[in-house]
Amino acid sequence: MQILQSPKSRALLALVVIASIGVLLAAPMPTTQTVQYKSGDETVSGYLALPAGGGRHPAIIVIHEYWGLNDWIKGNAQKFADQGYVALAVDLYRGSVATTSSDAVDLMRGLPKDRAVRDLEAAFTYLASRPDVDPARIASIGWCMGGTYSFQTAIHEPALAACVVNYGAPPTDPADIAAIHAPILGNFGADDRGITPDAVNTFKQAAQAAGKSVDLKEYEGAGHAFENPNNAGGYRPDAAADAWVRINAFLAKQLKP
Repeated sequence: MQILQSPKSRALLALVVIASIGVLLAAPMPTTQTVQYKSGDETVSGYLALPAGGGRHPAIIVIHEYWGLNDWIKGNAQKFADQGYVALAVDLYRGSVATTSSDAVDLMRGLPKDRAVRDLEAAFTYLASRPDVDPARIASIGWCMGGTYSFQTAIHEPALAACVVNYGAPPTDPADIAAIHAPILGNFGADDRGITPDAVNTFKQAAQAAGKSVDLKEYEGAGHAFENPNNAGGYRPDAAADAWVRINAFLAKQLKP
């Protein structure tokens, strides 16, 4: 049987395709901009991705790896905006971005922990003050170094609604664990030599004993930074895809009514 072989049918099909493309192009897209906010006596900047539509939205503090605020982190912020979140990717390095691992290590080592925590608390305050953000529905997410600071954000910001950690160093101090109020989702590599399974399991046991809500998963065959496609040799697409499913479901559960 032949289908849509006549010139009239082919023309109709072409019109349908063109109309479908037009609908997609006309759909509201997230907007992005660089914003500035106060952190103590300093003014810092961040990459803000805004969802389409009015009203108040849930928000996410997006925390970069040791590379800095690069295109991959900005792209993740845009993905969250696509799903209806106001996403602020914080620039902890004050404009510096590493292109080699040695430079990334130098930047990470040169970052004062107290300043980074202050910048993230200030990011929370900035988002909570925006008229398009529901201050009761703000989460944090980070990868690598950013995962460590996502933990720190949960420790220092009691109003944080949710915390996502991707292969970040978990806290070990019982007082820090006790200070966490937000539910935590964690994704880790079972072959990670830095954030080891032992460290993850020790934190899980301590957090559960303290009555905290934790959902941690370790991926077999995955090492550190397995979610980043720029990680040549270490990227694990199947594990990364599963981690994103977990992240999206967790954030929707915690932040969306």
